[in-house]
Amino acid sequence: MVRALDRKLLRDLAAMPGQACTIALVVAAGVGAFVAQLSTYHSLVATRADYYQQARFADVFADLKRAPTALQARVAELPGVAQADATVKFDVSIDLPDAHEPLVGRMIGLEGAIQPGLNRLTLRMGRWPLPTETGAVLVSEGFALARKLGPGSALTAVLNGRHQVLQVVGVVLSPEYVFASLGGALPDDRGFGVFWMERHQLASAFGMDGAFNHLNLKLAPGASAPAAIDALDRLLAPYGGYGAIGRDDQMSHRMLSQEIGQQRTMAHVFPAIFLAVAAFLLHVVLSRQVAAQRPEIAALKAVGYADHVIALHFLKLAGVIVVAGIVAGFALGAWLGHQMTGMYTEFFHFPTLAFQVAPWIPIAAAAVSLAAGIGGTMTAVRAVVRLPPAEALRPPLPPRFGHGLFERSGLARRLPPQARMVARTLQRNAVRSGMTCIGVGCSVAVIVSGTFWRDSLDHLIDVQFHQAERGDVTLTFAEPAPGGVLAEVARLPGVLEAEPLRALPVRLRAGPHQYLGSVLGMAPDARLRRLLDARQRPVALPPEGVLLGDRLASRLHVVAGDPLEIDVLEGQRVQRTLPVAGIVNDMFGLTAYMDLSAMRRMLNEQDSVSAVVLNNRGGMTAALMAALKAMPRVATVSDKRAALVTFERTSARNMLVFTSIITGFAVALTVGVVYNSARVSLAERAWELASLRVLGFTRAEVSGLLLGEMAAQMLVAIPLGLWLGYLLSATLVRLMATETFALPLVIHARTYAYAAGATALAAAASALIVRLRVDRLDLIAVLKTRE
Repeated sequence: MVRALDRKLLRDLAAMPGQACTIALVVAAGVGAFVAQLSTYHSLVATRADYYQQARFADVFADLKRAPTALQARVAELPGVAQADATVKFDVSIDLPDAHEPLVGRMIGLEGAIQPGLNRLTLRMGRWPLPTETGAVLVSEGFALARKLGPGSALTAVLNGRHQVLQVVGVVLSPEYVFASLGGALPDDRGFGVFWMERHQLASAFGMDGAFNHLNLKLAPGASAPAAIDALDRLLAPYGGYGAIGRDDQMSHRMLSQEIGQQRTMAHVFPAIFLAVAAFLLHVVLSRQVAAQRPEIAALKAVGYADHVIALHFLKLAGVIVVAGIVAGFALGAWLGHQMTGMYTEFFHFPTLAFQVAPWIPIAAAAVSLAAGIGGTMTAVRAVVRLPPAEALRPPLPPRFGHGLFERSGLARRLPPQARMVARTLQRNAVRSGMTCIGVGCSVAVIVSGTFWRDSLDHLIDVQFHQAERGDVTLTFAEPAPGGVLAEVARLPGVLEAEPLRALPVRLRAGPHQYLGSVLGMAPDARLRRLLDARQRPVALPPEGVLLGDRLASRLHVVAGDPLEIDVLEGQRVQRTLPVAGIVNDMFGLTAYMDLSAMRRMLNEQDSVSAVVLNNRGGMTAALMAALKAMPRVATVSDKRAALVTFERTSARNMLVFTSIITGFAVALTVGVVYNSARVSLAERAWELASLRVLGFTRAEVSGLLLGEMAAQMLVAIPLGLWLGYLLSATLVRLMATETFALPLVIHARTYAYAAGATALAAAASALIVRLRVDRLDLIAVLKTRE
């Protein structure tokens, strides 16, 4: 008996190859997305954990002005501290023969030019520098690849105002710079490099012999990080400590963790949509299959097949389709996972970042897919298998016809006969038509939510880097410089405007909430660095008080008018309580702002400047670069345009890959929904369509009835999908928002047009296939079919 039902199963599958393949394709898309995204997420988590453990990544980090080397022993004795590494670290300007834009290098000292105890380096190429080797450096791999550097390459660094030729002897990776950025949310491997050199040489260049200005701590198992940070801050305060931070606030780790969290969110959202639609398709197709096989089911029941055996037969039919989709989805997910892992290497630098599929992920994907398939099938099977054989042998009761809302509204009389037939069919199958619209709408929503990122990113860059930060170049001084340096910078070749900035390291406290960051002092009439509100309107700096970025205000749980305690972490370390004068729309970072004059009064200092933003003519010219190199006060020079070009080039390529994948998934979803809905409709109305052909209707007129239904559904589904896409995009933006930056919800008309066009083309392709089947209807065979 089992073999007979299995043969029937094969015949049923052979009779519906197109429907089976399209449903399997939808399942494969859901499984592929689930496997690729969740496996990529776990690959990143596992790679990060392994790398951090092997490299002994520190738990606490601290920068300070200067402390004697002997203080390191006292740090190591603090409660909870298992190991303390001290070194020197400075940001400097780098000059390469083929680089026309300014480059920034972070120089870090190596004790005796050997492997550090914490944040251990992975040598990728070359060798370690010798303790007695002058000017030998190791360089971070990202910068080396971007600038084509390797062992034997030479470069020039401005160390404390003096030019020194450095020789690259090795290329390395560091867990501290998996994400390499100069304090921002944009990776910049072309403009920012990390270098390691013998500590004594670096310290001597900056007058730091017998001293250090950077600490890395490893905590003992079970130790409290906040308690260790508090104890360290108290110890370092007399030595100009800028405040210690835990691993969660370390830039590289924070950016990596945020990306991992976003990947996890995506892994749960998109696969759920595909598998829900697959369950709907199985329900529609198998409902028709079961209804068409009522006589066969009755005969099987009459000869002794139990209800559960017949139900199992149809469940096996659904299972074969779902399993085929699962197998294809595994292969698709593995391929996509490799592609996504490759994209991450553009931003994150690990010794190895291999895509790996944890065994439980395909098991979970298969279980969820089978559950969706069984759930969609059971509702179709349950009603028929319960029928007694005699009742099952009778055809189902014909539908009840009558004047519906469409006729009662009077619209029917105003439409031609074919349009009335289409409208009545849609009304008669309102539930299925509605579910078809929702299914197609989901595919439109998937495209919108998968492609709007480019719009949001473009808007973010435009607002933050063109409207708010309108300067071209930022000069940072090693020490706060007197205000007269502003006039000196303004006279440099090609400089059109120059504005001062004063970055002040602070700890901000509001009740139990605190944040270690900076307050940026700006001129009240600043034009090159503006503050904007949520509508991108300029915000004037108040003469007193502090303006906070919106995410910083959220972290501190304050609103305009609330008091804010400010602990200054340099100079005389004054403490003040100032009101929050307002909230500004800061898309990157967590920063507070003050009127420069008010800041100077608070610090009781003269017109000091820590950075200058300038607008220059014709980009970063050789004359301007030469002039900046001759200024000993300048520690680093950053060119905004060069960094943006690099970022946009990389992000555009990754966006194209991501958009293509999402569009492919959505097209599969559309084809699956439209094709199966049309095939079911064709199967149900074959007798009716054949009768119309016999009565004299042309092939085009008969096809128009079926295609008209599809067109009407598309006219509803596409606008519905655009609205669902907006809601889904808004949900993703909310779920994936981070403290570092939050993409705004911006969707351009081109994205909506792209989503609607791709869906319409997929639906048109499905309609063409159905039209060919209508044209090939065997009128005699169809009309012989019993009603």
